[in-house]
Amino acid sequence: MKCCLLITATVAVATGAHGADASAVADEVRAAMKKAAQAFCDRAAAHGGYVYYYSPDFSQRWGEGVASADQIWVQEPGTPLVGRALVAAHAATGDSFYLEMAEAAAEALLYGQLESGGWTNSVDFDPKGSKVAQYRNGRGKGRNFSTLDDGITPTALRFLMELHAAQGLPKTGALAETIRTAMDALLAAQFDHGAFPQGWQGPVSGGDAAKTARYPQHDWRTEGRIKEYWDQPTLNDNTCGFVARLLIQAHAQYGDEQCRTALTKLGDFLIAAQMPSPQRGWAQQYNLDMEPIWARAFEPPAVAGRESQDVAETLMDIAVELRDARFLKPIPAALDYLRGSVLPDGQLARYYELETNTPLYMERDGKGYRLTHSDSNLPSHYGWKVENRLDALKARYDRIMARQSEPAGPPPTDAEVRALLEELNSDGLWISRYNGGMLVGQPKWPEGFEFLSSEVFAENLMKLAQYVGGKTE
Repeated sequence: MKCCLLITATVAVATGAHGADASAVADEVRAAMKKAAQAFCDRAAAHGGYVYYYSPDFSQRWGEGVASADQIWVQEPGTPLVGRALVAAHAATGDSFYLEMAEAAAEALLYGQLESGGWTNSVDFDPKGSKVAQYRNGRGKGRNFSTLDDGITPTALRFLMELHAAQGLPKTGALAETIRTAMDALLAAQFDHGAFPQGWQGPVSGGDAAKTARYPQHDWRTEGRIKEYWDQPTLNDNTCGFVARLLIQAHAQYGDEQCRTALTKLGDFLIAAQMPSPQRGWAQQYNLDMEPIWARAFEPPAVAGRESQDVAETLMDIAVELRDARFLKPIPAALDYLRGSVLPDGQLARYYELETNTPLYMERDGKGYRLTHSDSNLPSHYGWKVENRLDALKARYDRIMARQSEPAGPPPTDAEVRALLEELNSDGLWISRYNGGMLVGQPKWPEGFEFLSSEVFAENLMKLAQYVGGKTE
């Protein structure tokens, strides 16, 4: 879930003359980066890791709810995102401070690796804490469910692999061993037909590669619920996209052919999971018969607007990586279907009713939910309508078909960098103000509430690192 933040400048700092040469400007930016990183990391880190938000004086911390002094968050935008920003800052500046802070963040994740090989959404360093889990180090008892939900395990691994590369890829040591253990567990959690569950406690089996998606052979409104839906093939919240990017990075970095094989199997599953006409999209959740199924009480079997776009993007990633055009074949029909499903306001519905394609919503029914076709009384805790990304997806598909290279993202401009420096307050912090939008973790704050965001810090640091890196090449 993307968070909507209103970043407000506080105390502007002097940032030098506009006519400074490139070297002087780069030095100025490096100094601002160091000031910001020291101000944030020295006070925000707990056991080396991070949560989502902090009060400006760091006396309060929030992840999914209020966080204790011994809890850190693995789910983005938590520890892995901050860690990746620190690795990027080290690459741009060569300053060992950033590498040391990144290594501390990695140590926090190593502590929180589960016996099942992956991670859950948080790590609790208090053995009696409310979020403690069954850690490999033996220092906690609790759930042993490694999760792919919201990219938790893949994003943790991608940060650890980037740090491993920054260290020169040593083949021994705790970091290398943790990465190997986690990747082995992930690969063992892939179904035979290429899908992944939402998470795992051990190796997974099942899934017939000969089966393709079909509409439920029962009344999906009242039948076919699976209590432990998280053990079934999952596309929800871009699970397959997170896994695909991890497999691509792991193969590129380590040359592990198992990752390439797993990526191929994942692509094959996504092809098979495309719904039949007239709804050529994808569902959030499937059973092993390749039928859409219920997940949570407000997540019905349906064709999903967000996940269908995610799958189209993932299939393009796989096709480019494997240089295999067959993974592109589902995309034109999917984009045509989605184009015909756009709502009057230009968005897509999160859910489209099976077979009728009517936008499908939920409304409260006491403590539960009931299905509705009306969007007039939607619960506020969930995104019932999603961004329309069809133009961007079609443009990328056309570039791939024309064998054009992917355009690199533009580096930050001088003006953008200047704005970031001016938004940094006299203490070296970027202060955000809550504007009433939806945030990860859904904190209950009044509008105008001031806070510090790990996401804002990390993204701003990465932008400045990109700028400095470009100036010193």
